[in-house]
Amino acid sequence: MTNKLPRLIYTAAFLIAAAAPNAWAGGVGLAPHQAVYEISLERASTASGITEMSGRMVYEIVGGNCGGYTQKMRFVTRVTDRNGNSVLNDLRTSSWEAPAGEKLRFNLSQYRGRELTESTEGMADREQGDAGVEVELSKPATRALQLEGKVYFPIQHSMALLQAAQEGRRQFPARLYDGSEQGETVYETNSFIGQPLPSETALTGVPEKIRGSAGLDGLYAWPVAISYYEPEARGTDAPPSYELAFRFHENGISSNLLIDYGDFAIRGKLTDLKMLEAEVCKPGK
Repeated sequence: MTNKLPRLIYTAAFLIAAAAPNAWAGGVGLAPHQAVYEISLERASTASGITEMSGRMVYEIVGGNCGGYTQKMRFVTRVTDRNGNSVLNDLRTSSWEAPAGEKLRFNLSQYRGRELTESTEGMADREQGDAGVEVELSKPATRALQLEGKVYFPIQHSMALLQAAQEGRRQFPARLYDGSEQGETVYETNSFIGQPLPSETALTGVPEKIRGSAGLDGLYAWPVAISYYEPEARGTDAPPSYELAFRFHENGISSNLLIDYGDFAIRGKLTDLKMLEAEVCKPGK
């Protein structure tokens, strides 16, 4: 069975909202919500060793431009190999990001069955003038890292991606740090943005009970594809480590999720959506 596990700390963090529906020039904010995605196996090659996969991802974001954004996600899959053996993978993540992207706290736990196989925890601080990022890891071991140059945190990157879509840009390259890969990896990413889709087209495949909700009704969406490269692939012709494609709705909720790892791909179908209470900024904030 393949050793690849879904690297989804950022996958959930692309969920972004505009300040108001149909007001693309009004700036970018985040819509607090909880979304549920049913996971299924889209395809798998013989080399992957996978014959079946099913699961669920639950994602939640709260907060806002005053106190920052808190994200939580749980991603559970059951994978079956050619011999009929199955294993339960359980990824749990949480993070907090300051509203201006100056700080990021992150925590990740990966379980295989009931056994904890990986745990990552740390804090990243952006240096003044965006010169770099200092990372202090407490798990899996105490360690300090220095990330040079322009680096985006997940929420910061999602805001910039949505802004690029609103401005009609078709490509958005960026270096991304989300605390994944034991907190040691900065991904080189390249995002491709399609033409905006009207509401009726954007909701294709979305269940009827969600179509009429305040979270999606009447909103445009952009088809987006993001390629993730390992740092050493920069300047080479190496293929991406994985690719993420989704519909990026005008208020940031994502649907029609596809994650492609090369020898297998998984589909995430939005099945439930709950809009949460928005943050109210206190005077002076």
